[in-house]
Amino acid sequence: MIENYYSITPQQINYIIELNIERNFQRASEKCFVTQPTLSMQIKKVEELLGFAIFERSKLPLEPTKEGEQLIEILKDVQIEYARITDLVQKINGNHTEFIKVGIIPTVSAYLISDIFDTIQKEMPHLQLSIHEIKSEELIDAIDENQFDIGIMAGPQNNRRMRTIPLYQEEIKVYFPTLNKETISPDDLNASQPWLLSKGNCLRTQMVNFCNLQDDSLESKWNYEGGNMDILTNMVDLNGGYTLVPEYYQLRDKELKRIYDPLTKEYPARQIIGMIPNKTSKKSTLESFLRIIQGKYNTRKTDNFRILDWK
Repeated sequence: MIENYYSITPQQINYIIELNIERNFQRASEKCFVTQPTLSMQIKKVEELLGFAIFERSKLPLEPTKEGEQLIEILKDVQIEYARITDLVQKINGNHTEFIKVGIIPTVSAYLISDIFDTIQKEMPHLQLSIHEIKSEELIDAIDENQFDIGIMAGPQNNRRMRTIPLYQEEIKVYFPTLNKETISPDDLNASQPWLLSKGNCLRTQMVNFCNLQDDSLESKWNYEGGNMDILTNMVDLNGGYTLVPEYYQLRDKELKRIYDPLTKEYPARQIIGMIPNKTSKKSTLESFLRIIQGKYNTRKTDNFRILDWK
């Protein structure tokens, strides 16, 4: 009878969703803090109850069946509703603490977290943050899988499952200490060595596109797997050349210069956005969190910016 379907427990739903994310029984069981046989047995019980397989176990990595894919999308919504019940009970009992998992690209987290932390503590004392640095492409997929409540990255980004909120514009400047100019044109960069972040960092792609670099030809010279701008500026100090740096990134004792394109009469910049799932039990809290970020950086700027694409 259909009532039997309602006996699927919140814990079993969590097991199914985590296994779909990890696509591996061992890793999923570790994330759920249970043994692998326990997780496998509980998912098998749900499959027997429903009358169809949720996962195709013969494939490596593990994949959901067509029926499983449809079920998992429903279970994600059910998981959100269970979270709403938990929040309601905590609020009524007066012990409400909201847990927010934030995914953020490295070149933004390097300054944003420290800039807004005190304000978050004062204005949202009930909030508990879990912050994870992650590259743009991985972040989009992770939010789609409900691994994060909110994502902060460079735009533009369009996804029908997510709501995108513009936060602020950030000028892209250049660290080029050997060039004695207050303002640099794109042509000034052509003959010098660029120092880049690793692939997957959106600022690298923006830099390659803006400077018209041949990305593949750079691999033999430099393949830094990370997102630390300080390392790049140190490489400039030691070896010459230049690197692009976001306006709000905090560098000690290093002077950044503006880049101005006399042909288009524009300065390069990036648009920082927040992304939240369309279906979430934490909508009001996430919106309050993003408003604090907007209030910190979203000042009026009269310069003519060209927003660089990160793809």
